[in-house]
Amino acid sequence: MEYNTSMETTEKKKITLSALWRRCPARHVLLLLDAAWLVFYFLFRENRALMNALSRTLVRPWHRAAGRAYSLVPFSVAQWVIVAWILMGLAFLAQLIFHFVRRRGGEGLYRWTVSVLCMGLTLFGLFSLWWGVCYYSDSFTIQSELERRPISVEELQSVTQYFADTANEYSHRVDRDADGFFTADEQYLFEHSKTLYRAVQEKFPSLSGPDLRAKPVVFSRFMSWINNTGFFFPYTAEANLNVDCPMALLPATIGHELAHQRGVAAEDEANFVGILACMEDGNATFVYSGALMAYVYLGNALHGADYAAWLEVYSSLNEDVQRDLQVHNAYWARYDTKAAEISDKVYEVFLETYGDDRGMKSYDACVDLLTIYYLDAANA
Repeated sequence: MEYNTSMETTEKKKITLSALWRRCPARHVLLLLDAAWLVFYFLFRENRALMNALSRTLVRPWHRAAGRAYSLVPFSVAQWVIVAWILMGLAFLAQLIFHFVRRRGGEGLYRWTVSVLCMGLTLFGLFSLWWGVCYYSDSFTIQSELERRPISVEELQSVTQYFADTANEYSHRVDRDADGFFTADEQYLFEHSKTLYRAVQEKFPSLSGPDLRAKPVVFSRFMSWINNTGFFFPYTAEANLNVDCPMALLPATIGHELAHQRGVAAEDEANFVGILACMEDGNATFVYSGALMAYVYLGNALHGADYAAWLEVYSSLNEDVQRDLQVHNAYWARYDTKAAEISDKVYEVFLETYGDDRGMKSYDACVDLLTIYYLDAANA
């Protein structure tokens, strides 16, 4: 008798699972594939050889192909994809409320749950493939065999002075308005971004890629509210820029986001590569912006290491450079809000999730690369 009851219960379970599967079989299959990939990724992401193979055969080809395809569109596709996701999220929420208000649970609620899980895991899985893999494959410094070592305060001051001098020199070659404030043709900057990496990729072949244009974002003011100057969107392989903030550092920020587009994942390396691309490009506006960005990171580090040395370098900056830095600082002081703080914490968790324990401090970690790479030029 006990045997028959057990068999009957087992059969009911089989029937229940089978019925659930038949409600949305395609979504179940996709859900299983998503889960399998994510388990595989998180189990084997520390395997450098495997991540290098995925990067070489899937990720970088996707970045090049998607980048070319979406470059045919003059505006940022990424921003409208994000808007579409938000609208879809609101639609799913409305459906959930409908199910509870009308007390229509059962099959409808089950389909809703599976659909939400399916969409979320698919987006997360694709992000882990098209971007997460880059964090665990060979970094730019490894591919380029660049040295990383501790630097002295004297070396830091020397290179900070070098970029301060460069910014002084090029500050007179850029466009300024009647009041002496930096200005530039935004359309020209983005058009020029297509060729920004031609010179630097000759020195570093790992940065090779198609000439792709960075794109401005319509919702730039919102980006400022969350303390964001730009982002790389791996789903469309677009480099997207905040164009509401002061323009003096915009060319260097373009260089940073285009570095991500060329597979440089770590923020410190993207900072270094973006500055390097601007310096190698030769265009006065981009050289000035790159030098100014380098000075900001190096100057901040020097300020913490030796205030007297920092004051000496800062005092050497001419009025135009100091004015551009003051405009930059004043703008971002307006957006020092709770929203920006929350955004920073969220992004810090994201960076740590993908293996960068430095979190937001990773942006500042470009100081050693800049100092070591430009030390000979500074001493000369």
